[in-house]
Amino acid sequence: MCIVEFGKKFKMSSAMAFNYLKTYRGLEFLDKCYDAEHLLSLENTLSDLKTYCKRHGGTVE
Repeated sequence: MCIVEFGKKFKMSSAMAFNYLKTYRGLEFLDKCYDAEHLLSLENTLSDLKTYCKRHGGTVE
């Protein structure tokens, strides 16, 4: 769900969102922080993903 919603928010296809999150370690973040992130709103989770990916070279705004 997070991949699809991340793609919608940043105007990319699900495949592009998956590749972006894989490249900039967003999938790793979701796996590592699932216990905390699933308690937050989807909007907060997407914001956290964006921030984490930016720390690893991502450029999505």
